[in-house]
Amino acid sequence: MNSPDLNAYIRGLPKAELHLHIEGTLEPELIFELAARNHMAIPYSSVEALRAAYAFTDLQSFLDLYYAGASVLITEQDFYDMTMAYLRRARADGVLHAEIMFDPQTHTGRGVAIETVFAGIARALREVRAATGISSYLLMSFLRHLSEQEAFDTLAAALPLREQYNDVWIGIGLDSAELGNPPDKFARIFARCKELEFRLVAHAGEEGPAAYVSDALDVLHVERIDHGVRSEDDPALMQRLIRDQVPLTVCPLSNLKLCVVDALEQHNLARLLRQGAMVTINSDDPAYFGGYVGQNYLATAQALGLSKQELGTLARNSLESCFLPADQKQVLLGKLQGYLI
Repeated sequence: MNSPDLNAYIRGLPKAELHLHIEGTLEPELIFELAARNHMAIPYSSVEALRAAYAFTDLQSFLDLYYAGASVLITEQDFYDMTMAYLRRARADGVLHAEIMFDPQTHTGRGVAIETVFAGIARALREVRAATGISSYLLMSFLRHLSEQEAFDTLAAALPLREQYNDVWIGIGLDSAELGNPPDKFARIFARCKELEFRLVAHAGEEGPAAYVSDALDVLHVERIDHGVRSEDDPALMQRLIRDQVPLTVCPLSNLKLCVVDALEQHNLARLLRQGAMVTINSDDPAYFGGYVGQNYLATAQALGLSKQELGTLARNSLESCFLPADQKQVLLGKLQGYLI
């Protein structure tokens, strides 16, 4: 299949995106637009100069720029505009359901009210759901380079909003710098979130070791592992992931951009998939890493020689791994099955 045909096939695949940081969808053009709207100076002379800065050596070098970019988000309208821009791209890529991570601590630490963050993002999600039928959930993520107490403080600030946003806010995540911030640092806050019946996910096994994946499962009791590509370093863990069909929300272009792999052809996604792991493809922070979810499918398919059947399996995995109720999930799986026939 030539590239245009493969791209069209991938865009048509009904799919879910499960690993997407909404702050990571801020394209340089929108950063400049929001900076001007909010009368903020940014240390780049042009869109091109900012985009040229997206040459990362590791996760931390990306995070430094990521947090700087997020500083232009001030008002409810800013968060709304950012979210709508992502949802338009997701729809064009065949996404029928998105589970979106957001980092309130990135904003509250700058004096932006958590109510503002929720209101802007949720308004966009609800409008798109009403207009197009594309469903979405929010996963409020704690920053792991900050303390567990700060995570507790964030949860306390957010909980009064739960009833108001219970149609979209269903889960808790853990992201930011992995090295030096093991899962057990957040054991108590995740235990509390489990008591509150939130769905739980955590980043593990991106730059951190396979042991972080095991600890995310055993200490944090998460249902999905975000990234998880280092799991192969522990054969017993791999057997467990395959046996229990623990979803791995893999982000190939992110792994390439952050030097987790030196070349996409070296990525272990196809190997994990062919061993029977519940692998999904996602875009992570697409404005910074060179592609939204469709481009991640396309680039990975070309680099690793994925078949149409394997691409269909990846799309099915994404739908089966999402947090939608069973009846809604079956509707989306039926659309995928109709597409694959």
